[in-house]
Amino acid sequence: MTTKTMRILHNAVFNLAGGVLPALVALATIPFIVRGLGDSGYGVFTLVTSIVGYFALLDINVTAGSVKYVSEFHSTGNTKKLNGTISFGLIVYSVIGVVGAVVLYFSAGYLAREVFSVPEPLHDMAETSLRIGAVGFMFGQIQTYLQSVPQALMRYDVSSRFEIFFGVLVPLATVALLWLGYGLVEVIYLRVLISVINCSLLWRAIRRLLPELELTKEFSEVARQLLVFSSYSFLSRVAALTYTHADKLIIGALVGMRELAYYTVAATLANRILGMSFRLSGVLFPTASALSAHGRIDELRALYVKSSRYVIFLNASVLVFIAVFAYPILYYWIGADFAAKGATILAIVACAQFIDSMTNIPSLVNDGLGHPHVTGGFAISRALIGLCAVYAGVLVYGIEGAAMGHLVSALLLTIAFLGYVHGRTVPCELSVLLTRSYLVPLSGVVVLALLTFAVTNYVGLHPWALLSIASVAVSIIAAYGYWVVLVPEDRARVLLRVQKLNFRRG
Repeated sequence: MTTKTMRILHNAVFNLAGGVLPALVALATIPFIVRGLGDSGYGVFTLVTSIVGYFALLDINVTAGSVKYVSEFHSTGNTKKLNGTISFGLIVYSVIGVVGAVVLYFSAGYLAREVFSVPEPLHDMAETSLRIGAVGFMFGQIQTYLQSVPQALMRYDVSSRFEIFFGVLVPLATVALLWLGYGLVEVIYLRVLISVINCSLLWRAIRRLLPELELTKEFSEVARQLLVFSSYSFLSRVAALTYTHADKLIIGALVGMRELAYYTVAATLANRILGMSFRLSGVLFPTASALSAHGRIDELRALYVKSSRYVIFLNASVLVFIAVFAYPILYYWIGADFAAKGATILAIVACAQFIDSMTNIPSLVNDGLGHPHVTGGFAISRALIGLCAVYAGVLVYGIEGAAMGHLVSALLLTIAFLGYVHGRTVPCELSVLLTRSYLVPLSGVVVLALLTFAVTNYVGLHPWALLSIASVAVSIIAAYGYWVVLVPEDRARVLLRVQKLNFRRG
């Protein structure tokens, strides 16, 4: 492999690790948090975090432009513009944080008592938690920006260490606090404190990476560049936040806290697991930009087809285990009640997430080739249609309707997006993508999924039988991936790498 390829792979692995390890710990601690807060208390906790998260719509996504220009000015040695870029970014996110915190703080009572279906005995706790969360929102915005600076410097090792450490610390500290007998208000206080510490240590790390950094008021020259570049990616951010939080807010307003808890546990599991592949493929954005800048479109097309083939296979394989084993997973992870209420939701949301994931690599390549308005436009359409579908679904079918709303909107918009960009903004025909990237990975996984589902229903909830079935399924998928999905040259590389490892051990 070339040095450039190794660097891309190195950063991709660190970026993936920064998401995987905290996600695993967060998922492992959910049962303890649910038991510590109770079903309704966990619903309020979800509501608070969703409201605070949705206030991030105030973020105009200056991080997107900042990553580009911090990287550019650092590589060219333009210290003046580098200082201006970081100074402007910090000011923007500080202002966003303060404005959002003030609005959220003074609207906390109205939201808790009038807008959402919070049980009356929990009104005071929800209101207090929202006001504390308002302060956390302010530091969270600053943390978001500071986290992007090491990434702009291609130091994903630094940013990932922070993500891993604090991403693991937060859920573990939450469990410890609940085990000591404290409640939701103390948990929110703790999370705000950890965010403050995170910001302080991130700033210290940035000063070490950039000893020449000095905050300045002379940023007017770079401010316009940042705002123009970030404007289109802001649409995608709005869509992402809507997808992440709107369904929970709708359920909280129309159904209730207990049902919100059932829905959130199932949806969180699907979103956490299937969302990891985006971090792995995220490095294709700068790669596509570099290849197109040098006119190497054929190389980009080949990389696009191959990476799509592998990511689709990875996501489809994960989907099999989430959807087929939905009831046993929730049964042994949380309990029988959550399994009965959430198994269908888990399977449906996992399918919706998988369909959405089909747009990840096309979106990254599309943006890398300079068409963020296309991605942003479709992202907003996905959010609006999804919002309407979820709202209608909740009105008719409750929390299962919310999951169906996600699935229907994901299917419609994914088909539209793939049909539009291929042959226009993405240099690959849709027929090529379907035959060379989708057909082989999906056909084998679908057959295995049907067989596994039939056998799983036959054995019921016997843990050793389920474990045996899962082990056999993993072995079959691994073999299929190696012998069928991997292209011959990559299969040869894998074999050579294994032979070298065995030779060293011998």
